Amino acid sequence: MSTLIPSRRSLLSRFLDDDAFGFPEGFLDDAGLMPSRMFDRPFFKEMKMPAVNIKDNTDHFAIELAAPGYKKDDLKVTVKDGLLTIASEKKHESEEEKKGYTRKEFSYASFSRSFVLPEHTDADSLKANFADGVLKLTLKKTKALPENKAKEIKID
Repeated sequence: MSTLIPSRRSLLSRFLDDDAFGFPEGFLDDAGLMPSRMFDRPFFKEMKMPAVNIKDNTDHFAIELAAPGYKKDDLKVTVKDGLLTIASEKKHESEEEKKGYTRKEFSYASFSRSFVLPEHTDADSLKANFADGVLKLTLKKTKALPENKAKEIKID
């Protein structure tokens, strides 16, 4: 028995599911197009972007980046033209030779996080410390932000 009621799945969803492009079934379901559910898909979860906490203190900013499994030498912190960048690139290769075969394995992981520094910070005062898988940065403020007071403009 057939029905004239259209399927809840869109034509695009049915076209892309389980096809040669490798989209998982239900990747583009109507409910899957909602951003909160779409980014729960394995494709997005496998992207390893470290979490960052930024705390605005009275005289400085405290920035913490969670980087478990990284070493101090794996991380690079740069400041250029008011842009703070924290990046890493890790490569691992191993080779094992046994009787009759050679096994080679390699992995590659990288990330880069950038932040625009506020005008009232001193980029030269940036200090970094890495311990227990957490990169801690301290950035001093140079002066307080001017308070934006309301000003009435006379109309001519």
